[in-house]
Amino acid sequence: MEQAPAVLNDGEKLEPLGNGIKVIVSKNHAFGTDTVLLANFSAPRKNDTACELGTGCGAIPLIWSRDDRPKSVTAIDIQEEACSLLSRSVILNGLEDRFTVLCSDLRELKGKVQYSTYDLVVCNPPYKAAGTGIVNPELSHKIARHELACTMDDIVFAASKLLNFSGRLCMCQRPERLSDIICSMRKYNIEPKRLRFVQQRASKAPKLFLIEGRRSGKPNGLIVEPALYIENESGALSDEMIRIYGAYKEEYL
Repeated sequence: MEQAPAVLNDGEKLEPLGNGIKVIVSKNHAFGTDTVLLANFSAPRKNDTACELGTGCGAIPLIWSRDDRPKSVTAIDIQEEACSLLSRSVILNGLEDRFTVLCSDLRELKGKVQYSTYDLVVCNPPYKAAGTGIVNPELSHKIARHELACTMDDIVFAASKLLNFSGRLCMCQRPERLSDIICSMRKYNIEPKRLRFVQQRASKAPKLFLIEGRRSGKPNGLIVEPALYIENESGALSDEMIRIYGAYKEEYL
């Protein structure tokens, strides 16, 4: 039986992302399809300086790293366990020269990071507003799913401080929160420029959307892209999803 690598603690495991990149996950900090979709949608350029707010296990910037980009990543999370997972994943993948892992409340970043320097900020935020939905008793899940540690305004305000002129903010969220996220973006001088809805299949209503805004962007000009379908009508993965999963999915085929 193959022995678990020394970087793993009890209850943790390695998840292959493709192209030799692996991420350490735990029962409290894992990732799903929305993470993979946001990583693809936000796709940084080779020389970008990027930041992820609420990075969790760090799957998004590690997925980017499969393609040897961006130039540097600052990954921020309020939970020490999440930062420990990612810090060890960074070492495991030999990416110490391009990753900075910061354990911090995103509402308290002043003096910890350099403002107005990031080309890209990405966040997979809590989907539920505080006081709504069924609340998981596990604190890590509460923070990930409900606006317990931060609100939509907190996230967008932090992004507005981090981004350089015309820098991009990319997020995903449930359709019922679309007006909230657009209002927050405009409140903090980030203009929505690109929107894509995600559907399980063509016959189903959207269950997710992906949105990109630009700091100090000109008003209007929002582009609504064709819907992204997870499955075809036969229930198999759509051709686009197979392409998006790419090397990650090949690990399981």
